[in-house]
Amino acid sequence: MKPITHAFMLAGAFAWMGNSAGGAAPKAPFGGAEFQTSDRCVACHNGMLDSKGNDYSIGLDWETSLMANSSRDPYWQASVRRETMDHGTAAAAAIEDECSTCHMPIPHYKLKQTGQLTSVLANLPSTPHGDKEHADGVSCSVCHQITPEKLGTAESFNGNFVVNGAAANGVRTEYGPYDIDAGLQQVMRSSTAGFEPQHGAQIQTPELCASCHTLITEARDAQGNVVGAFPEQMIYQEWQHSEFRTQRTCQSCHMPSVEEVIAVTRILGSPRADAKRHQFVGANFVMQKILARYHDELNVSAEPQALYGAAERTMRYLQNEAAALSLAPPAIRDGRLEEAVTVENLGGHKLPTAYPSRRVWLHLVVRDKDRRTVFESGALNADGSIVGNDNDADPSKYEMHYREIRRPDQVQIYESILGDVKGQVTTGLLFAASYLKDNRILPRGFDKSTAAPDIAVRGDALADPNFTDRGHTVKYSVELGQAAAPFEVEAELWYQPIGYRWANNLKPYDAEEPRRFTGYFDATGAGSAVLLVKASRSTP
Repeated sequence: MKPITHAFMLAGAFAWMGNSAGGAAPKAPFGGAEFQTSDRCVACHNGMLDSKGNDYSIGLDWETSLMANSSRDPYWQASVRRETMDHGTAAAAAIEDECSTCHMPIPHYKLKQTGQLTSVLANLPSTPHGDKEHADGVSCSVCHQITPEKLGTAESFNGNFVVNGAAANGVRTEYGPYDIDAGLQQVMRSSTAGFEPQHGAQIQTPELCASCHTLITEARDAQGNVVGAFPEQMIYQEWQHSEFRTQRTCQSCHMPSVEEVIAVTRILGSPRADAKRHQFVGANFVMQKILARYHDELNVSAEPQALYGAAERTMRYLQNEAAALSLAPPAIRDGRLEEAVTVENLGGHKLPTAYPSRRVWLHLVVRDKDRRTVFESGALNADGSIVGNDNDADPSKYEMHYREIRRPDQVQIYESILGDVKGQVTTGLLFAASYLKDNRILPRGFDKSTAAPDIAVRGDALADPNFTDRGHTVKYSVELGQAAAPFEVEAELWYQPIGYRWANNLKPYDAEEPRRFTGYFDATGAGSAVLLVKASRSTP
């Protein structure tokens, strides 16, 4: 029997399956909603096993990602509340709308077409007013409906992607990486109430990802007036300025391939090469743990165990793919141990990149022949702060970039520090007008001398000859005193997606969302960071 015949026989069954997953029964003619929520997709794109019995279901993978939970993210919710409190009631509606662009894309895009603003705080998934469209985050039909129009240009950034309207017959196009048989197109039109799949090369390009992951925010004063613009996330531009632009795409790193030719739908699926896991493995394992632990409170759809598994997968990815660390042979001169530590970025953008709450730092310990600690810099406290970090101790200060470290209270932290219009340190995103420090580790091929202002290195790292696209080498000079050789040097590179100060600066805000998130962070403590890589050397 030909696929087209199968399609017509099963069209009603697929429509029923879509309805059983929580969607309304399709009506004729097709049309209506500009997007479908994920429950209309998973009936066909879950329940998929490879030849070894491994589950590669698209819906289950996506459900544990930060993409799926972008609107449920309690840190984002707390941050939105803070911004509305920081900048006055007159600007609150505009701020919520700006923050909804990529975290609540379905309602935002639909309301934008009619000139309306999207309300975030009244429509959170955990509130009585939160519906499926607000809860679904970056859903299937958001990414898969984005057209090639304007992609890769400034017009498309800040979530300004373009989605086609319905055709004359009410059918809307969903793009994928494969050519689709006409019969299978009919199946999907029936099961989704009017969404038709077709090949779209843009779905596999970094330019598609850049539409939301290039984010330039409006800098505001305390009265809510716009006073400038700030390049908050420039992942695409960092990638463009690296050698990865000719080697890897966003999808090749963050959407691992299924390692066999396999169908991407469990019913009538054709074997496909290079099928992608929709895990969107990235960097925020902390949020996946929080979503699992506070599953019911945050109205999360994915099962807690699946979210814990995703957090473990994220940490493994970081440990295997993010960075390399090496030590030169230690030397003893004039009563001091001298060590050079080199950190290398293995990824295609800065390490860390994206939201500026993220940081990477060196923890170095020197021990004597009896294993007693002679020197230690960069230890992680139980509350998630770093010993000796000026910024964790005082929100008005920050740790400088070091070429050489000689004291335990000096810590090499790779991070971006935000400054307001007065040049004062801030973690208020909409107060940010400039970077006071940006020594995040550069990817291969990134020439700091030619980098555009939006992705420039800031602070002493710009002049540091040992801070290049081949990594950063920092020297340690340790006073040994009466300690006896041989000495062991152990270096570790740690990563934290939400820095201590970024979480704790929310505590003064007397509102539900900041209180809730800071409680989560306090309960997480030292679990808010992960060891990426370590190395050790000993003296003779």
